[in-house]
Amino acid sequence: MAHEQPTKALVVAFTDDAAAAVYVINRLQPEALCFVLPESAKGLVESAIQPKIEHMPRRWDWITLTDAADVSACHHALAIALPELLRTWEVHPGELVVDLTGATPAMAGSLTLVALPASSRTVSLVPWSEGQDGDAIDLGGRQVRWVQSNLWDDVAAVSRREASELFNRGLFSASARVFHEIEARVSGGQKPTYRAFADLAEGYDLWERFHYRQAWDKLKTAAKALEMASLWGGPPGLKAVLPAIKANAGFLERLVLDPAAVKDSLATDLLAHADRRVHVAHDPEGAMIALVRALEAFAQRQLFKQYKIKSWDVQPEQLPQALQETCRTCWLEDLDGKYKLPLQSQFRALAGLGDQLGQAFLRDWPTMKPLLDAAHHAVLGHGFEPIKAERVHQLYDIVLKLTGAAESSLPKFPTLSL
Repeated sequence: MAHEQPTKALVVAFTDDAAAAVYVINRLQPEALCFVLPESAKGLVESAIQPKIEHMPRRWDWITLTDAADVSACHHALAIALPELLRTWEVHPGELVVDLTGATPAMAGSLTLVALPASSRTVSLVPWSEGQDGDAIDLGGRQVRWVQSNLWDDVAAVSRREASELFNRGLFSASARVFHEIEARVSGGQKPTYRAFADLAEGYDLWERFHYRQAWDKLKTAAKALEMASLWGGPPGLKAVLPAIKANAGFLERLVLDPAAVKDSLATDLLAHADRRVHVAHDPEGAMIALVRALEAFAQRQLFKQYKIKSWDVQPEQLPQALQETCRTCWLEDLDGKYKLPLQSQFRALAGLGDQLGQAFLRDWPTMKPLLDAAHHAVLGHGFEPIKAERVHQLYDIVLKLTGAAESSLPKFPTLSL
C-alpha cells in the first residue's frame, strides 16, 4: 500500500464500503478522523474498520445523517457539526482532506460545500480499467484507482478577485489575509504565487503606515516572485501590474537609502498619501492631516537643502533678522530646550531668505488661510467640525501649485485586476 505524509485531519464519507475506507485511512494516516455516515453504518465502522486501522488517530468522531439521500438534510447536519468539530480539533485552512469514495450524491455535494473553507484535497477510489492513468489497487478482489483533486485550484480564481478588490480599496491587511488563505489551500505549485501576492499586500500596508524599509523589503521579495510566476503564465493581469510594483519598489529604495536628515522623497510621498486618503479611503480627516504635514515637509526640505536649517532644531541667528527675536521669545520648546519653527514660520523664514517657495506661500496665504483654519478646526485638528472633502481638494490643488510638484511624479499604488 502507498503511504503518504500523515494528514492533519481526514473526513470519510461512509455508507458500507469498509475496505475502501480502511485503505484511505491507512494511506493518509490522519491525526484526526471523522466519519460522515447514516446512523445504521456506525456498527460497521466499529466492527470492520476500526480493528484494521494501522495507526490509530489521536482524535476521532462521527457525524450522523438522518437521510443520506437528502441534500438538505445532509447539508444541515454537516453545516452545524463539521465547522465546530474542526475548530475544536484546531484544523486550519488547507489541513483537511475529504474522502468521497463512499458518499451518496447528496453526501458528496453537501460535504464538498461545507468542507471547502478548510480542505485542500478531495480523494476517492474509483473503478480501474485498462489504459487509465494510475496504478491498479487491489481492494479485496476489486480493481480500483486513486484519484485526487484540489477544488481550490479552481475556486482560487474567485477568491483572488475578492482579494484584489480589497487591495484596490486600500484594505491591504484584509487583502493579505485572503491571499494567505488561498496560499494555504491551493496545490503546491501555486503556493509561491499567492504567497507573493500576500507579501505585496503586506508591503503596501506597511507603506501606508510609513514603515518604509519593511515595505521596501516586502515589495522587493514580491516583485521577484511575481516576475518569476509571470514567466510560467500566472493569473491573468499579473504581467500588467509588474511595472508599477517595480516603480514603487524603486521609489522606496530611494527613500530608504537617502542618508539626509530631511529625505527628498518624503514630501511627495505624504502628498500621495493624502490623495489616497481622500479618494481611496474616503477619509477627509486623515487626508487633511497628511496634506498639512506634506506642506510642512516641502518647507523643511527647502530649508535644510538650501540653508542647512532644521526646523525642529533651529538656531535663531540662522533666520532672517526680522524673525530672530520672535524665535528666541516664542519658539523655544521647554521639553528639550530647542527652537522649533511652526508651519507658517517655516515659510516666512524662507520668504525672508529670498526663497521662491516662501514668497509664493505668502502670495497664496489669503487663499490658503481659510483652508488651514478648517484643518485646525477639524475633529482630528483641534476642533469639533468634521472636515469636508471639498476643503481637502482645494488645499491639495494649492499645494501642488505652490510646490511645483507634478502629480505624475507622485508614487501611484497599482490596481490589481487578477
